[in-house]
Amino acid sequence: MKKDLISITDYSKDEYLKIMKLAAEFEENPNQELLKGKVVASLFFEPSTRTRLSFETAISRLGGRIVGFADPGSSSATKGETLHDTIKMVSNYADLIVMRHPLEGAARYAAEISPVPVINAGDGANQHPTQTLLDMYSILKTQGTLDNMNIFMVGDLKFGRTVHSLLMAMSEFGNPIFNFIAPEELQMPKVYKLFLKEKGIRFFEHTEFTNIISEADIIYMTRVQKERFSDPIEYEKVKNIYILNNAMLKNTKPNVKILHPLPRVNEIHTDVDSNEKAYYFTQALNGVFTREAIIAHTMNLK
Repeated sequence: MKKDLISITDYSKDEYLKIMKLAAEFEENPNQELLKGKVVASLFFEPSTRTRLSFETAISRLGGRIVGFADPGSSSATKGETLHDTIKMVSNYADLIVMRHPLEGAARYAAEISPVPVINAGDGANQHPTQTLLDMYSILKTQGTLDNMNIFMVGDLKFGRTVHSLLMAMSEFGNPIFNFIAPEELQMPKVYKLFLKEKGIRFFEHTEFTNIISEADIIYMTRVQKERFSDPIEYEKVKNIYILNNAMLKNTKPNVKILHPLPRVNEIHTDVDSNEKAYYFTQALNGVFTREAIIAHTMNLK
């Protein structure tokens, strides 16, 4: 039976831990020929520099060949080809499909059609499971554990698929606490708050970005996503609502790390970059090792 990764809930807690272990192995030895002779289709129906390059680097370090497109404007979608037909066609050529799509549910639909495994590289505001696994690897590397984490999620929590997936995955570990900092317009959707309530996990909501972050182990900053707003005026109201600067980190815990899925706009001032608590660029590097681990697991290569 093929293994797809569409939602973070497609993996069990044991699989999360296996991915972390494999990621550490790939960090020690990133160049392995596990995909020699294999072709991977990289289908990005929505622009994404970091995720696409991270996947393509991981595939290259595993010795695989890449086909696909980074811009739907260069695909047959511009001629009216349906997603159904694109997936049916590409699955004839490739051994694995990595896909990003702006529509929620598109990755699940592709997995139902495709005879080869599909990895979701982000579908709308829904899920971004590979980002979550690299976020978890970053937390584990910097904190030494995934238990007892006090995680502050800041910014666009409504459309931020990375925080949705991370919340669900971290709920599998011991005694997490979540603090959500967002304006009224961009608060965490009710479905995720209900999910936490049903699991008996504590969470708190705030609209002010103040010294409450002194309790954080992880500060997860997110970009307010202009492309998700139908009304530009609404975006202008909230685009710079939270900006983390170096002075704000003065009284934070020694172990705290600043994560961000990138790209950033103004939500983290550049004066944070030199602070040892800034981890977002190393976090992006961790994405290559984690995606090597995910591909190896998906293809039953390790």
